[in-house]
Amino acid sequence: MKNKLLIFFSITACILLFGFAARFPGNSISKKDVELKIPAGFPKPLYDFKNNKISPAGFTLGRKLFYDPILSKDSSISCQTCHQRVAAFAHIDHSLSHGIDGRIGTRNVPALQNLIWQTTYMWDGGVNNLEVQPINPITNPDEMNESLAHVIAKLKQNTEYVQLFRKVYRDTIINSERLLKTLAQFTGLMISANSRYDRYIAGRDTFSMQEKSGLQLFRAKCASCHKEPLFSDNSYRSNGLKPDTSLNDTGRGKVSGLQSDNYKFRVPGLRNIEMTFPYMHDGRFRKLKDVLNHYSNAASHTTTADADITRIGRLSDKERTDIIAFLLTLTDKEFLYDARFADPGLK
Repeated sequence: MKNKLLIFFSITACILLFGFAARFPGNSISKKDVELKIPAGFPKPLYDFKNNKISPAGFTLGRKLFYDPILSKDSSISCQTCHQRVAAFAHIDHSLSHGIDGRIGTRNVPALQNLIWQTTYMWDGGVNNLEVQPINPITNPDEMNESLAHVIAKLKQNTEYVQLFRKVYRDTIINSERLLKTLAQFTGLMISANSRYDRYIAGRDTFSMQEKSGLQLFRAKCASCHKEPLFSDNSYRSNGLKPDTSLNDTGRGKVSGLQSDNYKFRVPGLRNIEMTFPYMHDGRFRKLKDVLNHYSNAASHTTTADADITRIGRLSDKERTDIIAFLLTLTDKEFLYDARFADPGLK
């Protein structure tokens, strides 16, 4: 545990250092910085920016909006309040999302990475387009509790934003479509694909015997849901957790209206999982060993548990340790340290 904390705080310190560096002119966004590069072995993206051409100015505007609490009703909450860069844009402070006035949401904050390969968004798949996704937290009463119309009104009154929108679109029009497209330029380029796992697969790095064993076990026990290289199959499944009665969250069933979808949640990607605790849709587990203990213990599963979960079977202590050793190879320091995604307002 001590070693894990040491690694976490070391990464945090480096991220902050790179964040400070990002505000200097030498780290301004260039055309090269916003080139969409599909990693080797990755499938074709589902969101391809065809109708939202990425530009340095558009990306820069999206980044500023992401870090600006102006998107919330009382200007106290920004996107990064919950999606923290140090946690691969997940939320390590709390089990559930936090909004204005200290309001608490009903779900754990998912990490933002490799979003252009997702078929849908949110734990229940209630959003089916990357550009539309920000509407949910902006208008959610337990998060930003704002309206798009009022956000646009505030942006129009802000001389800095007027200039930034003009730089992107060559005119003075500020509307919700342009707001959402620039946010998508920023979040859509959050691509994580250079972990030790990726370098191992490419023959540019090595694994220990324990990590190799963990990879084998992962492929045998976990890969039916967490498919490589994105480590998610974009499906919705019941993970066998007993529902938290205080939340009463039926998951996918809320969206589809089908009783058979109750308590199904999106299979999350596992990249940078070392940094994205707590885990599960309700953030009930803070350690990876707790997650594996649950999946390994059939007695803890509900009767609605997905068949692929029930097939995992009992895992020995060594098998769980080996799987965790492999999962740690999914940490992508290049992504975590990437100054393009740092808060532009750090001083």
